[in-house]
Order: sequence, then structure tokens, then C-alpha cells
Amino acid sequence: QRGSEMHRIIKICGNRKATTLSSPNMLSRSIFTVAAALVASATQTAAFAPSHGVQQQQSRQFRSTELKMAGPAQVDLTGKVAFIAGVADSSGYGWAIARSLASAGATIIVGTWPPVLKIFQMGLKKGSFEEDSELPDGSKMVIEKVYPLDAVFDSAEDVPEEIRTNKRYAGLEGYTIEEVAKAVEADYGKIDILVHSLANGPEVTKPLLETSRKGYLAASSASAYSAVSLLQKFGPIMNDGGNMLSLTYIASEKVIPGYGGGMSSAKAQLESDTRVLAFEAGRKWGVRVNTISAGPLKSRAASAIGKEPGQKTFIEYAIDYSKANAPLAQDLYNDDVGNSAMYLCSSMARCVSGVTLYVDNGLHSMGMSLDSESMSDRNA
Repeated sequence: QRGSEMHRIIKICGNRKATTLSSPNMLSRSIFTVAAALVASATQTAAFAPSHGVQQQQSRQFRSTELKMAGPAQVDLTGKVAFIAGVADSSGYGWAIARSLASAGATIIVGTWPPVLKIFQMGLKKGSFEEDSELPDGSKMVIEKVYPLDAVFDSAEDVPEEIRTNKRYAGLEGYTIEEVAKAVEADYGKIDILVHSLANGPEVTKPLLETSRKGYLAASSASAYSAVSLLQKFGPIMNDGGNMLSLTYIASEKVIPGYGGGMSSAKAQLESDTRVLAFEAGRKWGVRVNTISAGPLKSRAASAIGKEPGQKTFIEYAIDYSKANAPLAQDLYNDDVGNSAMYLCSSMARCVSGVTLYVDNGLHSMGMSLDSESMSDRNA
């Protein structure tokens, strides 16, 4: 290759001789100058390039990628174990993420809030979620195990007596984050995927100016710090190259009236923590950390926010607003978030960490409401 390049240089210089050079010495100097520049350029490039062995390895990787992408892209999570925290029915994003991961072959285990654990387990046993469990190949998603999980408690010592004696927790134990992580390790050894699908704000219907300290901190604890604690406890049992994923909302950066009680602040914390944890967990365990900013979905939990007689719920207003103002005026389904999560949790996103991925029909990019009264003349 180098000989060919020198031959090309000599040929160029020879052509120049016919038009601009008047002596053999000038031709020699020209050849020497161009050749020296070529060598210097190659040397400078090599200083910032990987070694020959690494270059060969990268070349093989590129060829492999090209071959794989020649047909439909396939995500294979066979042999991977995914723990999804915050699944209690089939209407939310947590379920959709679990189903997408299962469709790629992952083993699915979930953590469910103790007060609704029995209802969820009964629904699974009775087949209440059969239709929503169907995978693209016609098979059904199997949830291998359901663990009781209350993510506001890090360890058994944190559980107050009023919770221990609460009838909704009767007969349950080992539901703190630390205890669940140990149980998962005992059952499965290592896991590969950790999903945080948790959020709760006891004063979510209150404006921030009316939110109590207790309510504000409760929202932060359940919706943001719970993700930090999950990674603290599960990180040591995650395989290298694993991924943690959480769910956030545009209220973290834009004003969303009706989404109060400190929840907007909690989502902002979650996104900031995602970036910090991406660095720390990446260096410590080789684990990637990302979050999805999902558009409004009429899930069971979201439907309970701001429900007043004779009025639409908060989430119904949010969905209508999105359809009226988002660049893509189309419905958003939980599977849209599930498929995006599958990508982030796969090796296709092996170099993606610390990002907030918007899956909201582009609503986050808008700076003006198209259905605003001030725009009525323009829209007419």
C-alpha cells in the first residue's frame, strides 16, 4: 500500500515536471518534500491511533456490525436476567419494559409494592394479564418470580413499627431494597438489567407553594433516592456491561401544572443522578445508567392523580395536550417506551450511558402551545 502511494506521488511529481519543473534536482526535491509530508502525516495519525492489534480488532468489529445490520436488527437477551422494580399491573411502563425484554429472551423477575402484592399475584394466577402478556412470537411472557419491595426502605432497620404492624404488610418480610437484592442474588446469582419504574408523591395534587416538607421529601425518597439505593445494593450483583434504566417525566425541566407535591423536583433529581451514577457505576462495575423521559400514559397509577368529579383527570389533560401540541400527533403506547428500553438495555447501546432519552412524540422540543388561545387566529 505504501509502495502504491509513493508511486502515485512520483507520478504526480513527474506530471508537474512536464509543466513546472526545469531540472532533475527540483524534481527530486519535490518528491522528497511530498514523501516527507506523507510520512509526517502518517506518524502524527499513528500517535493518536490504537495499536495494530487494536486496529485489526476494531476492523473486525466494524465488519461484524455491517453484516449484522445488513438485515433486520435483532436484540438477543437470552441468558440475561432483568429485575424490574415497580410492576403491579399490566397498564404501566414497567410492564411494557418487562414484556419487551422478555420478547428478546430475558428472564423477568419483578419487585412489587407490598400493599398491592397479593392483588397482583392473584391476577397473575387467575390469568388476568394473559392478553397483555402475549409476545410477538405468540408465546406468553413469564414472570419468573415476584418479590415484595418497598423502595423507601434501604434495610430492615429502616422499617418503622407502624409499617411492620400494618395489616397491608402482614405476613411479609424481606421487602427492603437490601433484603431484596440479597434474595435475588441467592436465587439468580448475578443480574444484567435493573429497571427503576417507581414514583410516588403523597401531595402530588398540591402546588409546590402548598407542599409540606414531609410531602416534598417523601416524593424525593420514593421517586429519586430509591433509584440511587437500588443501584447501591444491586450494583455489586450486576454483570459487567449491564444496564440500569429509570423513568422520568418532562416536568423535570418544564412547568407542568397539576404535577406538584415536589414530584417535578424529584424527577429533576433523578435525571441529575442518572448522569452522576453513569460515571460512578460505569467506573466501579462497568454498568451503564440511563433514563427515559416518557410521554403521558393513562396507566392505573397516573389515572389516580387529580381525579375530580365531572372533570378529566390530570393524565387525560396531559394526553390531550400532547396530541394537540407534539410534533407527532399520534397516540403514545406503553410498548413505545418498552421498545426504547429494550434498545438501551441491549448491547446495541453498549456505548450509551448517562442519557435522558425522550420518548414523547417530540413534545419536549416545543416552546409554544399550538392550541393556545393566543394562537387561535393563526390556527383558524
